[in-house]
Amino acid sequence: MKLLRIILLSLLTLLIMSAAAFAAKPVITSDSSYFDVNTGRYILEGHVRIETSARTITADKAQVSIASLEVWGQGHVTVTQDDIYFTGSNVYVSGSDKDASIDGSVTFERTGLSITADSAKFNWDTKIAEFYNNVTVNRNGTKTVANHVSYNVVDDTFL
Repeated sequence: MKLLRIILLSLLTLLIMSAAAFAAKPVITSDSSYFDVNTGRYILEGHVRIETSARTITADKAQVSIASLEVWGQGHVTVTQDDIYFTGSNVYVSGSDKDASIDGSVTFERTGLSITADSAKFNWDTKIAEFYNNVTVNRNGTKTVANHVSYNVVDDTFL
């Protein structure tokens, strides 16, 4: 009887750990995909959508490395988390560093605020967004132009 309890507890623990590991994996969809054994990356094309528990990335094309938690996306890129919405032409996301670099006519939007720039970086840990070159900030109808802007997403303040 004691052995049966140990076996059942072990199976229950294994089941819970498996469910947690499964929940942590991203959900990835695209029109076509294949795994490139030379690079260790999934190559995705057409209506690419990568969802984690916290954010969603869409693009025309992407390469994904599950091992290094990296994403390289091209064409009509969007990165969304909560009320944060970035668009651009290209994105590089490092899941381990918790940051994204976006370039090519970048747009950032949230309620009452719109920022455009040539490129941007965002870190999910610090919640700081950095915008570079040809930056235009439109906050509640007031426009400001700059070469570089730092924005704290949590505090809704410019640094």
